[in-house]
Amino acid sequence: MKYDILVLGSGPGGYVAAIRAAQLGKKVAVVEKAEIGGICLNWGCIPTKALLKSAQVFSYANHAADYGVNISGKIIPDLPAMVARSRSVADGMSKGVQYLFKKNKIDLIAGFGKVKPGKMIEVADADGKKQNYTADHIIIATGARSKELPNLPQDGKKIIGYRQALTLEKIPKSMVVVGSGAIGSEFAYFFNSLGVQVTLVEFLPNVVPLEDEEVSKQLARSFKKAKMKVMLDSSVEKVDTSGKVCNVSVKTKKGMVEVEADVVLSAVGISTNLEGIGLEDTGIKTEKGKVVVDDFYQTNVPGYYAIGDIVHGPALAHVASHEGITCVEKIAGLDAEPVDYGNIPACTYTSPEVASVGFTEKAAREAGYEINVGKFPFTASGKASAAGKKEGFVKVIFDAKYGEWLGCHMIGENVTEMIAEVVVARKLETTGEEIIKAMHPHPTMSEAIMEAVAAAYGEVIHL
Repeated sequence: MKYDILVLGSGPGGYVAAIRAAQLGKKVAVVEKAEIGGICLNWGCIPTKALLKSAQVFSYANHAADYGVNISGKIIPDLPAMVARSRSVADGMSKGVQYLFKKNKIDLIAGFGKVKPGKMIEVADADGKKQNYTADHIIIATGARSKELPNLPQDGKKIIGYRQALTLEKIPKSMVVVGSGAIGSEFAYFFNSLGVQVTLVEFLPNVVPLEDEEVSKQLARSFKKAKMKVMLDSSVEKVDTSGKVCNVSVKTKKGMVEVEADVVLSAVGISTNLEGIGLEDTGIKTEKGKVVVDDFYQTNVPGYYAIGDIVHGPALAHVASHEGITCVEKIAGLDAEPVDYGNIPACTYTSPEVASVGFTEKAAREAGYEINVGKFPFTASGKASAAGKKEGFVKVIFDAKYGEWLGCHMIGENVTEMIAEVVVARKLETTGEEIIKAMHPHPTMSEAIMEAVAAAYGEVIHL
């Protein structure tokens, strides 16, 4: 069977690429071995946010008296019900993508796909039966999975990855979370909020280590305030699972520390799904576990493209989607614009939330910029005070010479919904003065962006 475009993988890179290609009049098919929507919709972004919402509701219920609401009786978290809701949300999103495929007349081919020479994908179905499909263009979007370390072999019971963490049947009394990136920090917050004694272990000096240092330190303070144990500059050397609990040996600057926990959650990053998909057969070049591509995701072999987690760049769903759109628009002959990797927002959905884009203060200084830094704390925000969520701040960084908005870093309530303003402003090359003059509604959390920018220029009003 012949198509204009064949997409291998239906995650947020693959399915978005397929839909955009269909909108541009292409005959499209998508090959998928598992659930439609990939890890993001089924085992990542969406179900985790559903669980985090349950944790937020539980927290609000426990602190209802702070808002003048009296709730009688003990408030108990029902983990199986939370998991069931999370799975229902994920299932609904996956079905939504199936509907979009039908709406856009995209064929779905179920099975394990392997790229072959001659612009071909060989698909093996559940029974092992193989069939070949060809296309003028093949887009590889096979994504990634949880990374496993030799000293943290996952057994699915005592040592788990994020998939098992999403479907635990009961709340453990204690947990060690290894890795404090977005995945580790979010799960640490979730289980801590349910009353689990959480120990978060991070190899680097700060939690969420890719974020601005001030943001990282604030999140660590918030975690500790919530009675979470945070171990920085530390690494898990081994885990003994022979007893009733896990005995976790943690190497710190002061020596080895033994920590007991019912469960160890490994959240140390991801590994790309490149094994067995035929890259060697087609001669597609890889480097350090990633497919090598140009600005429009063409591999070294004409007619074969790669997007998402399997190429160099941030492993984020919205990045994969934009890469997919850029790729097919270039294929279709449009005047496609390369993805601007310097203007990619990052979000971590803990409490408080973290959101950022662009240079950190440290990176801006190391790059040789003379900078203006502005900061506005949510303690000075009327909306934050009214909401009872005064932790955190907005921090902005501008080039002192030309006024370029170099970066923005936020930690606080709902900041993941605020960062898009900065992304758009930077895309449009908006000046700090224009942000100050753009009227922000009062009272809102977003006023903190305007105030932080005003602080960078010595014009802040409410500090």
